[in-house]
Amino acid sequence: MEPKMDIAALQDFVAREFPQLGDDFVIERLREDGVTVRLQVAEHHLRPGGTVSGPSMFALADVGMYLAILARIGPVALAVTTNCSIDFMRKPAAGADLICETRLHKLGRVLAVGDAMIYSEGQSAPVARASLTYSIPPS
Repeated sequence: MEPKMDIAALQDFVAREFPQLGDDFVIERLREDGVTVRLQVAEHHLRPGGTVSGPSMFALADVGMYLAILARIGPVALAVTTNCSIDFMRKPAAGADLICETRLHKLGRVLAVGDAMIYSEGQSAPVARASLTYSIPPS
């Protein structure tokens, strides 16, 4: 399925409709089946011990999947997460950004299902894996 939104359109949409995300998330690549999103790790993403917090990694997976879906269906602000399961597999490198590779497995009229693999920049093994389901509102 050909994307309905490119990176610039996704960035404009997020800035306009979801400014709460701020500048933490950067869309790096758009693929046929997903997107690559970077979390620019800052002090507010860290937990005690100096590692990236679980909620920050969850947000990265969720934002990545939201953007992957919007790229395919267009600017539908009210597409929402209905389920997410995340496995935290290893500690991210200190001070490194996180990279999320999302992949859509099913994009239907009502539901979208996909996964997200999160990597710490400079490490080849993933730090987290998430499976997500989104509800797509009727047009």
